[in-house]
Order: sequence, then structure tokens, then C-alpha cells
Amino acid sequence: MFTIVPRQVLGGPGYTPPSDKLNIACIGVGSQGTRVMMEFMKQADIQVVSVGDVNKGSSDFQEWGDNEIRDKERELLGDSRWGSDWKGCTCGREPAKRLVEAYYGKRTTSGRYNGCAAYNDYRELLEKEKDVDAVIVGTPDHLHAVVSIAAMRKKKHVFCQKPLTHSITEARKIAEVAREMGVATQVATGNSASEETRLLCEWIWDGAIGPVREVHNWSGRPYWPQGLNTPENTDPVPEWLDWDLWLGPAPFRPYNHVYQPFVWRGWYDFGTGCLGDMGCYSFDTIFRVLKLSTPTVVEASSTPLFKESFPLASIIHFYFPARDSMPPVRLTWYDGGLKPPRPEELEEGKSMSDEDNEGLLFIGDKGKILSDFSGGNPRLIPETKMQAYKQPPKTLPRSIGHDREWIEACKGGKPGAANFGFSGPLTEVLLLGNVALRSGKRIGWDPANMKTLGAPDAQQYVDFAYRQGWTL
Repeated sequence: MFTIVPRQVLGGPGYTPPSDKLNIACIGVGSQGTRVMMEFMKQADIQVVSVGDVNKGSSDFQEWGDNEIRDKERELLGDSRWGSDWKGCTCGREPAKRLVEAYYGKRTTSGRYNGCAAYNDYRELLEKEKDVDAVIVGTPDHLHAVVSIAAMRKKKHVFCQKPLTHSITEARKIAEVAREMGVATQVATGNSASEETRLLCEWIWDGAIGPVREVHNWSGRPYWPQGLNTPENTDPVPEWLDWDLWLGPAPFRPYNHVYQPFVWRGWYDFGTGCLGDMGCYSFDTIFRVLKLSTPTVVEASSTPLFKESFPLASIIHFYFPARDSMPPVRLTWYDGGLKPPRPEELEEGKSMSDEDNEGLLFIGDKGKILSDFSGGNPRLIPETKMQAYKQPPKTLPRSIGHDREWIEACKGGKPGAANFGFSGPLTEVLLLGNVALRSGKRIGWDPANMKTLGAPDAQQYVDFAYRQGWTL
């Protein structure tokens, strides 16, 4: 006599019982949302059960190289024929649903799986998908706050793409709601979990270059159009796109192909420009290393300003007061190909970073540290100083991985490093840089009252008026 024991009782290597899995909904599954979804699907204790996007499916998405998304999907599925009929980068809710079901289907005895629902409207998804534990938000910037807050009010954990929000008011509100609802949150800034960020903290706190008084951070962005006038003509709305829902809380405007996909980053109503797109990475490292909070003054200069789109290039200065035995520091951001002067300590023929158009430079009373854009490959300059430096002990806890931090927090573990409580205030500072940029004025900041000081006209850029019917 024998007894058949279900596999979920036996368990075994590589098997995660359904009760230990998190049911995930992915809202926003364009090219970036699809990348992130695939990374989470690789985790044994994640089950993607629904997807949502206002795009039913199209082949005009941006990617990092020819066939990049298709090849990643092929690798995920172990299927070299997947996407053979594509005529571009194909994403959207129906392609995402097919990918999810193909992936989980390969793990069933029948080879089939049809357990992923697809929605046009995220509000319908949140209302109907009662068993969803957590949500991954991969929409354009102007929808991050409304989607994330709606999910948190349903007691869903949230992993949100960067930047966390589109406005300072949203950044303040999203952190408040996260605290109120007690859910696990994380922003997609992976360097918050990196070894290099911890090394930079330990080196600078050890006095490797003495008190730091200046930081320079430069980006080669934008890789998308900026410095544009609003188009006068309109284009037909593609049949696969819900344009009204894509606009969401933004003011209505007729459809034009210059607004999406991806190119929305350069428009004030939808994106946050280079600083919002990339500064969330580098500022995460800088804020941790220098224990920053709120600047007292921000000022910006740029190429000519446009009514509705970000300028081609800018320089933005943030002035932070003394804190925790550290002196006042000026943090300067550069984009559009602008960068700081080459440090005289850097040897002839050596690059300022692995990619010279992006980098990070800390200037202390006793030396300088160069790194890649968000803290990677840190080194004292010149090289002789790095060779002579006796590194301090590794005193900071090391991360289990950015994505794993959030997953474990969803299961009741400690909050991830880039939770909304940390990233909300950081996002406020980033977006304050854009307030100074748009106003063209030197502005002070009163964080308690969320007021710009010394430049009354700048206050209009702290918040964005939502379209009727939309609210946080």
C-alpha cells in the first residue's frame, strides 16, 4: 500500500508552495515595464497574475538596442523563435499577457497556462483583482502617484519606477499614504542596494578625502527630444491606444506622436526631464553618503526655456546646510552634455568616468573621489592616493538585492532601502531643481509649508493642477 503525497507537501529544491508566493499585478507594461516584469518573474516566490496598460499592443516602443526586448523574452522562455513575427519593439497589455502565460505554461505538465488577466484601466484591475498582494508601477511619470496611491489605499504593496512622482506635492502625499497604510514600498533605484554606495559611505565617513564641500554630478541625457515648441497639428489616435486614459490627470491635449512612447520624458505635463529621469539614481547615492535632507537654496541656468518642454541643457545648484558634523555642501547637476572642469588630479589620458559623459565627483578638503554616475567604480584620485588608502572595515549591512529587499518587506521583513519614506523627500529635492529651472530664479525652500521663498512665481511649479475627475 502506498500514498500519493501532493507536491506542495513534499516541496523540494526549486519549488515554492503557492502559499509562499506573492501575487503581483504589473501596471504599465511598455518596454521598461516589461523588463522589470521579467526580472520579477524569475523570482520563485513571485506570481504575475494580471497586467494593465492603456496600450493594447504595438511595435513602436523604445529599447536599448536592436531586438533587446525580444531577445530578453527569448532568453526568459528558452525559445529562440519567440517574437519572430515582430516588426519592432512589441509591448503592451496583450503582449505582456502572452509572455506571462507562455512563461508559466512551460512550468505546467500540459504546457498551457491562462491565469493572467489583462486590463486597460488600472482602476478596474485594482477593483477586480482581489487576490493581488502587490503592484509594480511602470507607467509614465505623471501617472506614478495616482496609480501607486490607489494601490496602497487597497492595501497593496508597491514597487514604483523612478522618479517616484511628477510633482513635489505628489512626493509628499505618496510618502504620507505609504506610512498611513503600512505597506511595503520601493522605488526602482537599484544602486540603493549596491556595494559601491556602501563603500562610498564608509570611505567618506572615514575621512578619506576630509569634509566634503562640493559634489558634481553630470549626465549625458537627454536621449529624447527636448527644447520643443508645442505642435500645432494633430495625429489620429492609434486604434490600440486609450489616449484619454494615457493622459490621466494631465490637462487634455490632442494626440500627437511627439508625446509617446518614451519621448514624453521631455514634456512638462508628462515627464520630469533629465534630472527627474536620472538624478533619482545618483542623488540616492549622494544623499546616503552625505546624509542630506533639504536644501536651503536652489538655482538653475539653462539653454533657452520653452513653454511646455524642458530645455536642451541645464546646470542646477543645490545648497545644503551643515548636518551631523558635516559642513555645508553645494551639489551641482549638469545635463545635455555639460560637465564640470576636469580635475587637475586626474592623470593624463584617464577618463573622468567609464562613460565620460556621465559621472560623479566628490570634492573634500583633503582630496577627491571620482565614480561612475551613481557611485559605481569609486576611486580616489590620483591613483597613487587610491593605492595608499587603507580602506576602513565594512561596517554597513550589505543588501540581499534591490528587488529581494522589497519582496521580503512584502512578506513582513524590514523596509527596503529605497522605500517611499526615504525616496519621497529625495524626490521632492529633485523636483525642486526643476522648479528652479522653470522659474529661472534663485529660490529658497520652506519644506514645512511647501513654499518657495524669494521667487513667488516659482510656486506654481510645486504642484500640477489635475484634470477634472482625477485626484490623489
